[in-house]
Amino acid sequence: MISPRDLLTLTKPRVTALVLASAASGMALAPGRLPLRTALVALAGTTLIVASANTLNMWRERDLDALMVRTAARPLPAGRMAPVVALAFGLVLAALSLALLVRVNVLTAALGLLALANYVALYTPLKRHGTAALLVGAVSGAMPPLMGWTSVTGSLTVAAPGSAAALPVAVQLGGVGLFALVFLWQVPHFLAISVVRAEDYASAGMRVVPNDRGEHAARRQIAGYSLLLFAASLGVCGLAGAAYFVAACTLGALFVSLCAYGLRAGSAVAWARLVFACSIVYLVAIFAILVVDRTGAWP
Repeated sequence: MISPRDLLTLTKPRVTALVLASAASGMALAPGRLPLRTALVALAGTTLIVASANTLNMWRERDLDALMVRTAARPLPAGRMAPVVALAFGLVLAALSLALLVRVNVLTAALGLLALANYVALYTPLKRHGTAALLVGAVSGAMPPLMGWTSVTGSLTVAAPGSAAALPVAVQLGGVGLFALVFLWQVPHFLAISVVRAEDYASAGMRVVPNDRGEHAARRQIAGYSLLLFAASLGVCGLAGAAYFVAACTLGALFVSLCAYGLRAGSAVAWARLVFACSIVYLVAIFAILVVDRTGAWP
């Protein structure tokens, strides 16, 4: 008998909830407003496309999940669900999501399909072959806020043809800026996970930076990408006001300092756990302040 709880587990609900929040933020930050019904359709479609990607990812990686301690109890490697059930569930979620997103606009549906295809067809198998998989997967992870933006504007940048001149440059490029922010955030976030779980990944044959290039290389990349993330957070200042600028500078400086601390000698596991936890707090805080402060910057 198929367990509803196991089906929910396939969708990675905590990850999906965080992604949904980023999509809603992209929608709130875009110039213009959607009718409530359309906004709910867009958010539902985004939720389902993320749930589909997570489900199909688990379906493709069920053999690797069986080799890792943290994933061995998942429905597929534990034998509680037949692979064909997970595959069918993931495809149904994908079909439903695209049917909803195309009702919003074609661009948002296309971005959702691109994110899904990239995550399942490229990122998932690449994890076995090279560390570049992290950047490939980050493309999909950064798509939801851009989809939230395009659901309102119908464009990657401005709200509509001819409207660009009336908007600040940061607003014109807002969707791309949000994409860059989340893309760069994912790198130190997931590198920190790979440091903590290096042995688990090695046992499954997954290629991660600490195992391929050494722990110090992972530390350097975490520090370097935190600086790029700081710059990206400042790059979207035009979407909000002074409060966001102060918050972005403060939070960015604190996060960069924490990431740079890892360059010192000593065990990296406790530090990497802290980077991982703080990265989540950082992203939630940045988007929350950005959305709350947004109305003070432009009508």
